[in-house]
Amino acid sequence: MKASLKGRYESEKSSTSVATLSVNAGDANLKATFTDATFVKGPSFDGLSLSLDKPGAFILDYNVAKKDFRFQFMNTVRLLDKPLSLTYIHAHGDNRTALDGSLAFDPANKVGVSYAFGSGNCKVKYVYAHGEMRRTVFEPCYDVSKNVWDFALSKKFEGGDSIKATYQASAKTLGLEWNRDSKVNGCFKISTSFNLADRDIKPKIMAESTLNYDFLF
Repeated sequence: MKASLKGRYESEKSSTSVATLSVNAGDANLKATFTDATFVKGPSFDGLSLSLDKPGAFILDYNVAKKDFRFQFMNTVRLLDKPLSLTYIHAHGDNRTALDGSLAFDPANKVGVSYAFGSGNCKVKYVYAHGEMRRTVFEPCYDVSKNVWDFALSKKFEGGDSIKATYQASAKTLGLEWNRDSKVNGCFKISTSFNLADRDIKPKIMAESTLNYDFLF
């Protein structure tokens, strides 16, 4: 059984904590997630979510307090001898259904399309991984419905560190993120965002730290 404890601080919100318990059930995983709202006023269903997932096949999420569910199915097929990954997502509470597809031409180049049924929102993304180790990734994304572009640039380093910069043209928002995922140096994420349209620029800061545990029975 695996467990993780995550703490989060946001400059415009109070700090929160999240605990997750994961149990391997053959080729699928059972997971329970709790927030501090589950225990702050005594045991309750607030902040409690359950999920069942099989990597590369499906994910089922259930929010116990809201009695809301979300399911996601994934599959990969061959198109012109290239891998085409398809993901179907339906969120019952938001009444949202979407289909995502990505086609990898080679290890360095990939094109993805995301379409939301009902709203008709459609996004087209191109992913280019530069270099022999493909640690630098450039991702321009075109929002067809809004006729705007978004951009992302990320860089991975040895040891588990990575940095990422994003720009959302529709909201004129610049985001910066530093992420570390290391068994030796720990796991955390620090991110900030700026609204460039605001004359009085006040950055929004979010810090997140994760501790992972493995239990043997």
